[in-house]
Amino acid sequence: MAPLSFVPAGFDSRRAATEYIEAELTKRIMFLDGAMGTQIQDLRLNEADFRGERFKDHPKDLKGNNDLLVLTQPKSIYTIHRNYLLAGADFIETNTFSGTTIAQADYAAEDIVYELNKVAAEIARDACRDVLKETPDRPRFVCGAI
Repeated sequence: MAPLSFVPAGFDSRRAATEYIEAELTKRIMFLDGAMGTQIQDLRLNEADFRGERFKDHPKDLKGNNDLLVLTQPKSIYTIHRNYLLAGADFIETNTFSGTTIAQADYAAEDIVYELNKVAAEIARDACRDVLKETPDRPRFVCGAI
């Protein structure tokens, strides 16, 4: 897997992004997205939805492993991010609240932790880039959640 860029969309350097954030904070309150878990619960997903095709034969139940949805339901996670951005969030958190080997051990999924975190960051980044195209005067940012 190729590494992610650490330069937010719309900026030519991390320093420029940091300067933008610092300047904006002197003018207004910047907003972080809301609860990802609540939005996922509203999707009313079942065990098969959590498993997707890739994990259909996984030995443990996967319902409730919200982080896994970046692999099995990426469009749903993207849509949640996009909705928060369109509602006014300046920052969105990756869907990785349980993206650690310790937390994923509950689901026998320790071996996919790196992939979960990387894909979650890519989905959030893509949502920010796409919303930036619609509102180029207002950059958005991704925060890693742990």
